[in-house]
Amino acid sequence: MTGKLLAAFTVIMAIAAGIGVYYTQVHAYYYDVAATDEQAVMRLVSLTTGAGEDIPVEDFRGVDTDTSPMRFRACFTVPLSIATLTETYEIREDAVPLVTPNWFECFDEDEIDRALTSGEAVAFEAEQTTDYGVDRIVAVLPDGRGFAWQVLNDCGEAVFSGKDAPAGCPPPPARP
Repeated sequence: MTGKLLAAFTVIMAIAAGIGVYYTQVHAYYYDVAATDEQAVMRLVSLTTGAGEDIPVEDFRGVDTDTSPMRFRACFTVPLSIATLTETYEIREDAVPLVTPNWFECFDEDEIDRALTSGEAVAFEAEQTTDYGVDRIVAVLPDGRGFAWQVLNDCGEAVFSGKDAPAGCPPPPARP
């Protein structure tokens, strides 16, 4: 009898731990990014100046966490045409959207990836974020829906892997 109780207790604790880990990975730590927040401003890199320029966005919805700059996701509407955007801002050829929690329904990474792969959508280089080694990508579909996410750039990949930053990278932040 004691063995059965111990086994049942172990199974129940394993299930509880699994639920806890799932919750912390998928729900905990996320917060909504307000449309008035600085993160809600989309700055694409200009072809002429190489600097970030604000683009108008409407119907902004975003989420982020303090635990990782890679968890930022946003959905919005861009009133500019793709033709105007491609003539004005740098295109990002290697854009692949990151997986998003299923509860953030406006960001469908499979749909975005299919649209980018088929050439229906275009991804743009956004101004580098304030986090070292992290770039923001903005993708726009022909119907005006826009999506943003963040990825590690070459500097971030090297430094966060424990390697020296490649030539041309800014100095990495001090390690705690």
